[in-house]
Amino acid sequence: MPERNIEFGKYGARGLKGHEAVARQLNALAGFIATPITTRRGLLARLHYLTRTDHARQAARDAGLTVTDRTLKAWLDGKRSPAKKNLQTIETAYRTVRRHNVSRYLVARLNRAGRGTRVEFHPLNQSQVDRPRQRVVSFRTLNVRNWDRIVEAWAADDEQALDEAWISDATVDLGSEWGQYEYVTNIGFAA
Repeated sequence: MPERNIEFGKYGARGLKGHEAVARQLNALAGFIATPITTRRGLLARLHYLTRTDHARQAARDAGLTVTDRTLKAWLDGKRSPAKKNLQTIETAYRTVRRHNVSRYLVARLNRAGRGTRVEFHPLNQSQVDRPRQRVVSFRTLNVRNWDRIVEAWAADDEQALDEAWISDATVDLGSEWGQYEYVTNIGFAA
C-alpha cells in the first residue's frame, strides 16, 4: 500500500487534497445562504436563521455568538450594525449551525439506505510536470456506501478527522493505487 505524499508539487503537479474537495462538495450540498453577509439582506437572513427558535439561539450561542438579545434585536431592526469582528462571528456561527442541522439529512441522502453514492475522482493536474516524471493517473469512479464519519467530521469542521475518514472510508477502496488519488483536481458526487 502506498504511503501518503510528503512533497506534493515538488515537480510541478497541481491539485488539492481529496478531503478538501469533498468538503467543498458537501458545502455545496448544504445550501448555505449565497448573499454576502456584508449586505443587509445577507445579514438578516443569517440572523433570522440563528434566532428563529430557542433551539436555534442556543445553538448559535454554543457556536460562539454571545451577544445579548438586546443587541440582536437592534441588529434585526436595523438600528445598529454589527462590527466587522461580529460579522465574522455571525458567519462562523451560521455555518456551524447549518452544518450541524443538515448533517443528519446528508448522511441519509448519501448513504441511500446502504446503496451509497457514486463518487468521481478527477486526477491531479500534471501539465507542468516533465514527461519522464508524470504518473499515469486516470479518471476513476467508486461507490462510497458509508458516509457517517465523513459527514460527521465535516459537520464538526475538523479537517484532520475529515482527512482520516476520507482516506479510510473511501479512497482506500480504490485498491493499491489509492495514494495516486490523495491529491485531485476535483471530487464529484451528486445525491
